[in-house]
Amino acid sequence: MFRHVLAAMMALAASWAMPLAAQPLPVLAATPPMGWNSWNRYGCGIDEKLIRGVADAMVANGMRDAGYTFVNIDDCWQGERDPDGYIQADAQRFPSGIRALADYVHTRGLKLGIYSDAGSKTCGGRAGSQGHEYQDARQYARWGVDYLKYDWCNTGTGAAQRNPREAYATMRDALDKAGRPIVFSICEWGDSKPWEWAQAIGQLWRTTGDIGNCWDCHLGHGGWSSLGVLQILDKQDGLRSFAGPGHWNDPDMLEVGNLPDLNANRSHFALWAMLAAPLIVGTDVVGMKPEITRILTNPHLIAIDQDALGIQGFAWLRSGDVEVWARPLAGERWAVAVLNRSAQPQTHVIDWSGEPLSDNVSQKSADLGKRRFKLVDGWTGKATGDTATPLKVSLAPRDTAVFILEPAA
Repeated sequence: MFRHVLAAMMALAASWAMPLAAQPLPVLAATPPMGWNSWNRYGCGIDEKLIRGVADAMVANGMRDAGYTFVNIDDCWQGERDPDGYIQADAQRFPSGIRALADYVHTRGLKLGIYSDAGSKTCGGRAGSQGHEYQDARQYARWGVDYLKYDWCNTGTGAAQRNPREAYATMRDALDKAGRPIVFSICEWGDSKPWEWAQAIGQLWRTTGDIGNCWDCHLGHGGWSSLGVLQILDKQDGLRSFAGPGHWNDPDMLEVGNLPDLNANRSHFALWAMLAAPLIVGTDVVGMKPEITRILTNPHLIAIDQDALGIQGFAWLRSGDVEVWARPLAGERWAVAVLNRSAQPQTHVIDWSGEPLSDNVSQKSADLGKRRFKLVDGWTGKATGDTATPLKVSLAPRDTAVFILEPAA
């Protein structure tokens, strides 16, 4: 009897000692997560009334039905820890508590996300999860949380800095033991190349620092800076082979609705769809203008982003300020986006028969010289010719045209 008990204990100990890569993850994000996050628009100015209003608006304006699932509370929701070390919500901002808020969101067919940090404090100076990972994960599960964004502030400097692989794996293990499926968003800013190691730990990982509400700029914030849409886009080069169903490169949340130029908003959304990026909206959805709602709920662009193959797009052709992006889709289809990076109108011609379209990552090829494809406008859904003749595209400043190539019968 004792030998059997000892053998069972040794087997259990061996399972705990399994290497990180051997621990299987549930497939929680077979396609890139879609939802909303409070930070880009509101920063620390959040409370439960705002979050409830956002959930209601996402139902009313069609975002939920378009696929936006998560309502994510970012930094500054935290209060103090109780005497046992369990984190509590700020009683003034969230007097009903996170459990009640999760119930409210769930009854509307949505899911609730929350935020913490791998350091002693969050970026906003609230209680971080370092040393409390298992308590925090259990608390989130008790509350009914569905998504965790995990930041990287206050994790030390130099030789004293936490090892990011250890820090994120510790929280991953805590979430695994918490008893509830929770999508894990790694927000390490890309400093330690998480695309090389995070697939065994989380469902998505940030590839850069924070995005800013500008088209092509750096915004200084003292000791750090945020990046414009084009700056973030350019930093995705070389990363596409690491992404796929259940594990996504995250070029940060959407500034669609916050950019001053409508064309830039359109391009931002189209490019994130081509990148197979998580679509986490960061604007005021309660007071959102109709033209922004139309961009964010465009079914054709969302279908590109959510394509089941999960192949990230790439810059196919470049000519001056014009870039042509391509992405293989299920059903032998392709998405093609023609981007005008500049502040001046541009015209570009795609000679389909003269430009080989192939992808060295997925090994897929359109074989345009032998096969004809129908063209569908990605913004309107209307048929717009085929690849038998060259396509002339007129682009407004900072705008992007999108086409879906469907095999002709």
